Amino acid sequence: MNVEPVEFLKGALEIPSISGTEKAVAEYLVEGMKTLGYAKAWVDEAGNARGEIGSGPLQVVLLGHIDTVPGIVPVRLEGDKLFGRGAVDAKGPFVTFVLACAGLDTETPSRTTLHVVGAVEEEAPSSKGARFVLDKLNPDLVIIGEPSGWDAITLGYKGRLVVKVRREKDLFHSAHFEPNAAEELIAYFTSIKAWAEAANIGQGPFGQVQYDLREFKMGQVDTRSVAEMILGLRLPPRLSPEKAEESLQAHASPALELSFFGAEIPYVGPKDTTLSRALRVAIRQKGGEPVFKYKTGTADMNVVAPHWKVPIVAYGPGDSQLDHTPHEHLLMPEFLKAIEVLREALSRLEAKP
Repeated sequence: MNVEPVEFLKGALEIPSISGTEKAVAEYLVEGMKTLGYAKAWVDEAGNARGEIGSGPLQVVLLGHIDTVPGIVPVRLEGDKLFGRGAVDAKGPFVTFVLACAGLDTETPSRTTLHVVGAVEEEAPSSKGARFVLDKLNPDLVIIGEPSGWDAITLGYKGRLVVKVRREKDLFHSAHFEPNAAEELIAYFTSIKAWAEAANIGQGPFGQVQYDLREFKMGQVDTRSVAEMILGLRLPPRLSPEKAEESLQAHASPALELSFFGAEIPYVGPKDTTLSRALRVAIRQKGGEPVFKYKTGTADMNVVAPHWKVPIVAYGPGDSQLDHTPHEHLLMPEFLKAIEVLREALSRLEAKP
């Protein structure tokens, strides 16, 4: 049966799915897969929207995510632009996966098994959905559903490390010549900023350490002042989370309490693989000139790459500069073109790499 692509995506955008609240949209997407004729479609134990097509020996995982960050972007179609939270990041790319796999010729499923995964909690440090399927699938090739643009292929993402810093100390009169708890955290942030900027000299955007002060608060508990901040780092391939943690510890005074979480290893894949070649040919067939991209954020590619040591790329329609913004929207001609490109690329995967 047919599903109208734009209306199907619009319906997904109209169902709020902030990380941890994806059940309704997962059920909607599974029902769509069933309507589209998927051999299997279900919501798994983690809450992921799953689908399977084909019975061939070549195992291809198409892993997108169906959660979003908070913030309401009213869903509406204005000309060729479909607005809504998740249009770009990343319900648009995932619905592209769902529709591309459903429209394949009769030959491709006989040589390929396609595993479509709409993961939960990608926008949270847990990455619950992707981690759940790590030991349940054994892919030969992996495509991550993230916005690259219909004519581009993403080969790499930076890593990540998040640190929570806490300082607690006795209260004292403000006339004393001593930094309070909050001022000590500010001094620490300044030292980390200087360290990162020194490390970034001579580096391009993908090679730089990025720092992001995500939260800062101060208060009083009894006779003690308390200050806390959360600092996020985006890590280039030359800097592992372990090495970054060592640097953050080295700049901290013994009085500061540091706790680390959200660690993800940077990943950069090779340019020339069975998967990238199929996508490049498909992009050219549809009138584009393929380009490779390297993203300064993180994605589920960082989660699965250390475990699935196979060719991995990220692909999907949309401009990633619109991620998380109040203006998030996807161009419908690009969305439809990406479906065609992916369908063509999947049809060209004839043997194990």
